[in-house]
Amino acid sequence: MTLDVVALRAFYATPLGETARRFVGRALAGFLSPASGANVMGLGYPGPYLDAVRGRAERVLAFMPAAQGVERWPADGRSAACLADSLMLPLPDGCIDRVVLVHALESSEDPDELFYEIWRVLAPGGRLAVVVPNRGGLWARMDVTPFGHGQPYSRGQLKALMRRTLFTPETWTEALYVPPLASRTLRSSAPAWERVGTRLNLPFAGVHVVEASKQLHRPLMVRQTRRGTRFVPVMVPAPNGAGVAR
Repeated sequence: MTLDVVALRAFYATPLGETARRFVGRALAGFLSPASGANVMGLGYPGPYLDAVRGRAERVLAFMPAAQGVERWPADGRSAACLADSLMLPLPDGCIDRVVLVHALESSEDPDELFYEIWRVLAPGGRLAVVVPNRGGLWARMDVTPFGHGQPYSRGQLKALMRRTLFTPETWTEALYVPPLASRTLRSSAPAWERVGTRLNLPFAGVHVVEASKQLHRPLMVRQTRRGTRFVPVMVPAPNGAGVAR
């Protein structure tokens, strides 16, 4: 299920949404901090996390799926947001250095094709960061946040998907150990939840944050590729008597 952009914007305007933005953003900091001079693309609903790289990257783009809807990003200055088909991005091959995928994989109708499309637009040596709900976490079991919608993933499922679509997982981080409840006490104790959960490697984190690199040598594969609308010729019946020998 894909949430619309209004619901996503409303979530990130709440105290719980700010907690999610802070701790997921912290997990992405190591991925985005070296992005100076790079071309960065976010796909899904990436605005709350792309703010950290504005002004440092050469170019920052935010693509939002058609089923979700699009909103202006950033709020000030020229908009860098675009409504797009996630499986047919309006970009040439190899033009992006870093991709952040958030609120996208869990709602994708074809995860393999989504990753193949990201592989296409990534430059050689390009890197991908995926934020996706953890199948074993509390956030995936409660639909009060966007992370409780769509298809959550386990570590094994994510590793299999990435290797199948020519990505090599390299760095694995978990975030959002605090329960997704609108409680001021829980929110104030969120840093302690994160420290304990990370130190003990507890299995109930809300999201996986995985960094992967693009495999440069793409093997020859036979697979069905999604295409745009094409005109196909059809036979038109001839009038009576046409082409009949006399």
